[in-house]
Amino acid sequence: MGIRSTVGSMLESAIGRERTNTIRRAERRARNALAKGLATEEPQKSSKKPGTKPATSSVRKPAASARPPRWQPPDPFVSHPEPTMTRHELLEVLHERTQPRTYLEIGIRTGNSLAISRARSIGVDPFFKIDKPIHCDVQLIKSTSDEFFARQDPVAHLHGVPVDLAFIDGMHLSEFALRDFINVEPFMAETGVVVIDDVLPRNGLEAARDRKTEPWTGDVYKVIDILRRRRPDLVVLLVNTAPTGTAVVVGLDPGSTILKDAYAAEEEYLLWPDPQTPPPEFMDRSIAVEPDVLLASSACEQLVGARESGVFAGLTSVWSELQRLEAAGKESDVKHEGENADDR
Repeated sequence: MGIRSTVGSMLESAIGRERTNTIRRAERRARNALAKGLATEEPQKSSKKPGTKPATSSVRKPAASARPPRWQPPDPFVSHPEPTMTRHELLEVLHERTQPRTYLEIGIRTGNSLAISRARSIGVDPFFKIDKPIHCDVQLIKSTSDEFFARQDPVAHLHGVPVDLAFIDGMHLSEFALRDFINVEPFMAETGVVVIDDVLPRNGLEAARDRKTEPWTGDVYKVIDILRRRRPDLVVLLVNTAPTGTAVVVGLDPGSTILKDAYAAEEEYLLWPDPQTPPPEFMDRSIAVEPDVLLASSACEQLVGARESGVFAGLTSVWSELQRLEAAGKESDVKHEGENADDR
């Protein structure tokens, strides 16, 4: 046994383990401080005569230059209303209010959003690394979403029940996000809700296809433009959530092929190279509704009622209620454009 161990054992028997450990910690701190001080002392000048080759060099090598940061500093964000709810908080309330039987998530990452689900679920991500506790019956698929949907029966885990709630938060490029929506819709219930993340970039750099900044939406905002142009039957609500905005889509038609048929015609727009120029009303969020406005409506409860009763005739009133919220955002957009015209 070494001297320090012997002394430690003697101290433990004399004054107890807790006080001995306190002394040990103090001794370690003193030794570390001494070692640090010796390491930073300047080397003494050699007493050897000129021309004598030293046995070892006392010259310290310069420290390696620090690696440049991975992301460049972001541009200033366009001024916009301070969000009162995060995307995950909105998603959690939607889970509570829509009571989904089934849930499909594209883009799992560490499991923050998947951890919210209590329904039978499927999560898809080629590089997920979950570090959150999961509380649902879930099938985890480690693949791209395109590969997942190319399977013979991708949603077999749901036992034939349509998807009531879907969250698209995968690749931050518009063509991937649009394909995800196209592939998800055929499996959705008519009363289902699709949530799309990262739709409200706060400046052009944040919307770049080639990622350069830590906060990043990519050009997913283009999907919203295409949905509104190509599918006026859908209700597409932009919601001012932190950090990068959310879209809530209802009025789904699992049998529709409109977007699939139009995909090739939209590819040039989707793949348009950087720099990206998101519409001003997206960046300042004048086109978005606040989360509490959406959640104050009775739409979720009506969707649940129609789903449980199997009577969809009453959905017209739900669409009308949500379309009024959507129209309010569009009216803000028109007002915004008018103000810009005045400025010119």
